[in-house]
Amino acid sequence: MLKDQIASLPDSPGVYRYYNKEGLLIYVGKAKSLKKRVSSYFTKQSQYNRKTEKLVSEIVKLEYTLANTEFDALLLENNLIKQNQPKYNILLKDDKTFPYLCILKERFPRIISTRKYIAKQGEYFGPYSSVGAMNSVLELVRQLYSIRTCSLLLSNENIEEKKFKVCLEFHIGNCKGPCEGLQAESVYNEEIAQARYILKGNLSIVEEYFANQMKLAAEQLEFEKAGFYKFKLEKLENFQTKSLVVNRKLTDIDVVTIASSETDAFINYLQIKEGAIIFSKNLEIKKKLDEPDEEILSMAVQELRGEHRSNNPEVFTNKELSVKSDDFENIVPQIGDKKKLVDLSLKNALYLKREREINKEERKTKKNEVLHILQENLRLNQYPKIIECFDNSNFQGTNPVAAMVRFVDGKPDKKGYRHFNIKTVVGPDDFASMKEIVGRRYKRIMEEEGEYPQLIIVDGGKGQLSSACEALQELGLYGKIPIVGIAKRLEEIYYPDDSLPLLISKKSPALLLIQRIRDEAHRFGITFHRLKRSNSTFVTELESIPGIGKKTADKLLAHFRSFKKIKEATLDELKEVVGEAAAEKILAHANEKAIE
Repeated sequence: MLKDQIASLPDSPGVYRYYNKEGLLIYVGKAKSLKKRVSSYFTKQSQYNRKTEKLVSEIVKLEYTLANTEFDALLLENNLIKQNQPKYNILLKDDKTFPYLCILKERFPRIISTRKYIAKQGEYFGPYSSVGAMNSVLELVRQLYSIRTCSLLLSNENIEEKKFKVCLEFHIGNCKGPCEGLQAESVYNEEIAQARYILKGNLSIVEEYFANQMKLAAEQLEFEKAGFYKFKLEKLENFQTKSLVVNRKLTDIDVVTIASSETDAFINYLQIKEGAIIFSKNLEIKKKLDEPDEEILSMAVQELRGEHRSNNPEVFTNKELSVKSDDFENIVPQIGDKKKLVDLSLKNALYLKREREINKEERKTKKNEVLHILQENLRLNQYPKIIECFDNSNFQGTNPVAAMVRFVDGKPDKKGYRHFNIKTVVGPDDFASMKEIVGRRYKRIMEEEGEYPQLIIVDGGKGQLSSACEALQELGLYGKIPIVGIAKRLEEIYYPDDSLPLLISKKSPALLLIQRIRDEAHRFGITFHRLKRSNSTFVTELESIPGIGKKTADKLLAHFRSFKKIKEATLDELKEVVGEAAAEKILAHANEKAIE
């Protein structure tokens, strides 16, 4: 069915969607040719990594949507990934909210800072990469213009009725008193229009305006006024000098670069206005299927431009985008100021990559330190890279079970966890149970030529430890693998054949790690024991129904999972599993229970 569908796919751009047997969407992809791209998953599997092979093994259903161009397919792919978050797709996710400046829609509008984007509230500018960057722009605006900071309702009626008095801002020269009608609305709006240029990053327009006003005032011998504009011009030039990165002729540009490791991609995004960086952002992406940099970069460009409302006509990148767009021109600069911008962005991406690698190395070193301390405390010949811990669990002598947890490099390796049903021991005998499970575990490793641990921990005192040692002796492993027991009452560590506990500081990170591993083994064992006890009670109740045996009870258990679901099942649902006669008996029993 799937092969037939793939064979009939069109040779056109579009988006394909893969589903697993549960009907869950597990991957969304775009393609210039649906037929070629989808077919490649099933004909070139040997070329893919293990993650892609795993994806292909789960695919049972395929859906697709045609698009006019590959760029349209990219947009649809982005939307589907954001809506459904399939497990095999990378997700460009950043929970950080950036600050904006907003010119409010009101009479004598204020300029406020906010992290909430509400379009109807006013005209927004930004986002800014930090509060500091935003405040420096806001401070410049307030130094150059007299914008009110109060929240008074400055309606014609309120001003005419003299409801307000000027505040301190008026007396220190930061406001011209529109609340008392001391500044005309048209003059105030002219200043807002000038401020809007600065918020948009068009500083050259404002600079030219101040220079012309200064020149005009000087020609008319209004030297005080000329000095006023000169002061503003100096403030503006000082701000520009601090923020200028390259030639001011380079404007309205997005710069997006990528640096990759085997498992992650690191993105830096810059917005450039008149040679200055007006916004910067770093993004870290976890690779899912060993995606090429060009593909990740294409997705990142679309996402970042949309998220930060950029309509800049040029996008500079360090690698050519895999998907072309009519919305902007993609340029990979090789020389000059354009290349300087890309190099600066890439430097940020590489710095983020290096920072993450250092953090990862530090975490690894910290883990290694604990394991080295453990090696020293327990006087182990080998570094304990792999540690396995065993625990028994029973309730008043019923349903004896056991559990083993496996830690690798100080972290739980949950794929290595094991549950054990006790097979050879009758009754609540913890010592014999421990011997059985330890023997079964390492006999299997011997047979399968698996990897032995460098340390075995037994949850229990000297009795359980001795039993585990007997199992190792019978396998010829005793003395080859270090083994210790941790007594529950005083949290003491015991060696085989040593009546005295090992002296380890109660605050030692090594002892804390042993306790953590022991607690995890206990939790894992108790969970299994509760499930088994519940299932045992459930099966017993079913077997009490005349004509229902263990085989039928097990069938129902496997299908419905709980007695409650069986009681809620209809006659038809029960008949599908156990036949009509048995279904009627179970339904009758459930009804009797309900009447009781």
